[in-house]
Amino acid sequence: MKNYIRIILLLVVVSITSFASASAPNPVGAVGGSKKEFNAADHAIHHALDAHEIHVADGFVIPLPIILWTDNGLVTFMSSEFGHGDHNPPVERNGMSFVMSHEKIYQLNPGEHHLATDAEHHPTNAKKITMDFSITKNVFAMFIVAGLLLFVFVRSARKYKGGKPVAPSGIAKWTEPGVVFVQDIAKENIEGEKYKRFTPYLLTLFFFIFFGNLLGLIPFISNPNMTGSISVTLLLAAITFVIQMMNSKKTYWLHILDPLGDTLPWYGKLPLYLILIPIEIAGIFIKPVALLIRLFANITAGHIIVVSLISIIFVNESLAWAGLAVPMTLFISVLELLVAFLQAYIFTMLAAMYIGSAVESAHH
Repeated sequence: MKNYIRIILLLVVVSITSFASASAPNPVGAVGGSKKEFNAADHAIHHALDAHEIHVADGFVIPLPIILWTDNGLVTFMSSEFGHGDHNPPVERNGMSFVMSHEKIYQLNPGEHHLATDAEHHPTNAKKITMDFSITKNVFAMFIVAGLLLFVFVRSARKYKGGKPVAPSGIAKWTEPGVVFVQDIAKENIEGEKYKRFTPYLLTLFFFIFFGNLLGLIPFISNPNMTGSISVTLLLAAITFVIQMMNSKKTYWLHILDPLGDTLPWYGKLPLYLILIPIEIAGIFIKPVALLIRLFANITAGHIIVVSLISIIFVNESLAWAGLAVPMTLFISVLELLVAFLQAYIFTMLAAMYIGSAVESAHH
């Protein structure tokens, strides 16, 4: 066990060192003889957002495919063609000109060569691409997570071929406790044998979030904030909501539309129902919203805190501040390992509770 702890700590220290290099801004220096002030808040928020490239380190950027559907058909090219800076020439394709500003792609009006914006930074001579199928950093991370899930669980399933009970070995020693753990969550929150129907979804949900959270701690691929993306958490919450609604029973709707049951006569319940029923109906939609916001906020906050701590060095323009920033970042990074598991567990447990409440029988 001690060896495992040493290996984990060593990996975390190496990750922090690489992360500091990868997330470091351009040196505070002269651009035309003027000194540019480093803005830690902007840098931290920018790091937590999605991007069209993987920034490994200064001078080492992995471009990702840009895939657009326009009025003139499909347009594809690599994100490296946009260059870096506000005055790069636009990318010309199919008689159209494309520029990127703040990770958003715009199509310039005919005859325009540079993006013009108003006081609120809204484009005045271009339109935003509405059908953008580009592979961003978070989409790339999802492909990695999907590949890891397939690799890990296909390998694990082979250990149980034939249906005979066997002692777990190899990679199955790591996956079986996780599978049993999620299965227990399903058993505790979904009555009877109904849990078996929903356990595959809960397993997928837990490991997708868990692997995505861990992937976001790796600096070598620019710390993708996949599970801290509102679009990803929205989709996970929406799928859970749809499963809950599609499998809801009469008892579930009676709890919402007739929460007091036969405890009072109808004339006594009517004034209370004018208050209770709107609250109960609102609760149907508040639950998935709480799911998506909780995961999004916790994971994004972790990314911003780590970048902010590293930024102390650049704000003060002194390497001596690394003596404070690196130990604090080490502590937060170790804590983020716990958060990665905890957020996957909480999301899965609440999803199981919501589904369980929808499928429970009347006697419950």
